Amino acid sequence: MAVRRCLSPISEFPFLLLLIVGSVSAAQGQTLSACDVNQDGSTNVADIQFIVKEALGEGPANGDLNNDGVSNVADVQIVIDAVMERGCAADGAIAYTLTVVNGTGAGSYFAGALVNILTNTPGAGQSFLNWTGATVENATSASTVLTMPASNVTVTANFSAATPAALCANMSLGDNASLNGFVPFPSTAAWNTDISAAPLDPNNTAITSAPGFAGLHLHHDFSSVAGGNYGIPYVVVDSTSTALVPIDVLDYASESDVALAPFPLNAPIEGSPADCDGWPDTYIGDSHVLMLDRHACMLYETFNTHRCSGVWNSSSETIWDMQNFEQRPWGWTSADAAGLAIFPGLVRYDEVAAGAIDHAIRFTMQTTKNDVNGGYFVEPASHAAGIYYGVSNVMGMRVRLKAGFDISSYSPANQVILTAMKKYGMILADNGGYFYFQGVPDPRWNDDDLVHLDAIQSSNFEVVQMTPTYPGWDSATAPTGQPPTINSFTASATTIGAGTPVTLSWSTSKDSYDFIDKLGGVREGSATTAPTVTTTYTLNATNQYGRSTKQVTVTVK
Repeated sequence: MAVRRCLSPISEFPFLLLLIVGSVSAAQGQTLSACDVNQDGSTNVADIQFIVKEALGEGPANGDLNNDGVSNVADVQIVIDAVMERGCAADGAIAYTLTVVNGTGAGSYFAGALVNILTNTPGAGQSFLNWTGATVENATSASTVLTMPASNVTVTANFSAATPAALCANMSLGDNASLNGFVPFPSTAAWNTDISAAPLDPNNTAITSAPGFAGLHLHHDFSSVAGGNYGIPYVVVDSTSTALVPIDVLDYASESDVALAPFPLNAPIEGSPADCDGWPDTYIGDSHVLMLDRHACMLYETFNTHRCSGVWNSSSETIWDMQNFEQRPWGWTSADAAGLAIFPGLVRYDEVAAGAIDHAIRFTMQTTKNDVNGGYFVEPASHAAGIYYGVSNVMGMRVRLKAGFDISSYSPANQVILTAMKKYGMILADNGGYFYFQGVPDPRWNDDDLVHLDAIQSSNFEVVQMTPTYPGWDSATAPTGQPPTINSFTASATTIGAGTPVTLSWSTSKDSYDFIDKLGGVREGSATTAPTVTTTYTLNATNQYGRSTKQVTVTVK
């Protein structure tokens, strides 16, 4: 049936007319024999006035459209339906159902009704494409009109898929800011792969029953501010407004991505060391800095970071392209011992509050397996930091919470975390506390609730099948091959005036990721800059087998 509108009693007809004339006078209907009460060839507000006069005893008796013996508000409603919905119930018209997917305007309408439909607000990074499923006046307009057919119909508003760049640009700015649904790296990346149905490693029983794994329990390694403010913080910046600054890499430069980075002067450092404490290179804790650039969609991570008098240095620097999962060279470390990115594995309050963690979680063990070449690692790790041969834990090893583990008694927040441990698992990324899993400090964490996770025993976890076969590779047995090829690296002009824009272009093959020392992480074969002094730019192209470099100089006169 058509949606009926409530009208006032007959005594209120004069006032009613004032209200409805403006809304229906512009919607002139087609000729409809019954609803065209005054027989002027059109169903409109005049027919409503005709019925009102009859109801007040001032007009002829042909306005009883519903044949109930009296002309009254019910007959007015029939005419309103005819005017607004282009059909006359008194003629036996049938109301049909309009379903609007991803938009508004759904309801019951007579055939011929002109229905305004509007798309919902596009999601982050999306844009409206078109309407499909029925004929509308303008299929590419977010707001348009549908003429109701003589049948039930569904019309759908279609949106473009959100691009990684668009989603990345939607991140909020600031310390520990919300990512607003953005998940770093593609869905096919190791961090984002659903391993809930992956086979167990053939050595699962041996590993989980061995010393260094058996008899342990979870330990959450993050808290509220009041609870100690521990965890690994991060900051989201926009490199269009945050200047690139140098990071002096002191210890692992040969395995680092040494480049200018958009580090704000007040970027949070893990552990909150005082400025100049340990300067220039004394280890006072891991002191990671994690910086997400939403403009370039790059992640910068440093280890053993120090800041003094506005100057930065660190033991290592790693750049991660958040739109593409990159493979670092086998045997290379990163800001994490396993050669992995740190940020993608952290538990964040904003994602728990949203109801889902869509990635694996980073965790540590106190000891990992050693050998004469520094220890073992398996994918997705690229580096080992073995301590003791007598344990079975190896860098990159992935464990998951057993499917049968009952999480129903845990709080909604803890259930989100435990569900991720079942679906995506945890990846062993560093030596540290036994079965510690890492997250971001946040004042909204409920420390009294998080502690309930710590009672979960290691026996409730199992090891997912590893590649290569356990115990994995070490630095001597890892695969070898050719580093990337840089076919060209040129500047659109090699001599310019100060501040003149110049485009750097390059062609590479077999590279996993690229960066330019003076520009930071880059992609897509070109970047524009505007040097104010003569500058030599070094392009670094990297894959799992090594790195290639090429330079170009732009002279400023």
